[in-house]
Amino acid sequence: MITLPTAIWLVLTSVDMRLGMEGLSLFVQERLARSPCAGDAYLFSNKRRNRLKLLCWDGNGVWLCQRRLHRGAFVWQQSAEGVCNITREQWEWLIAGVDWQRISKPPPSTFRV
Repeated sequence: MITLPTAIWLVLTSVDMRLGMEGLSLFVQERLARSPCAGDAYLFSNKRRNRLKLLCWDGNGVWLCQRRLHRGAFVWQQSAEGVCNITREQWEWLIAGVDWQRISKPPPSTFRV
């Protein structure tokens, strides 16, 4: 049975998609100063933002999932920080290729019909 992660973290810097479980776990441990075995999920992307990898430890082992868009790119948050926390709803929109950052934002006050 798959245990759902306690939090989903979007890693803002791009990574080499050739990295596997050990390489991405080491990235989380050394570059983010977090424990890759704490029950959180970490979402990585390449430079072109058309590939994703999700690293998640479920208490029994490590999951590494991969997704690729054939056209377009995933919408990624631009920030100077190393990671940002996203909700499950934002996660679902992100992997669908939709701009998940606009889902909960109100329309601009200058909008006219």
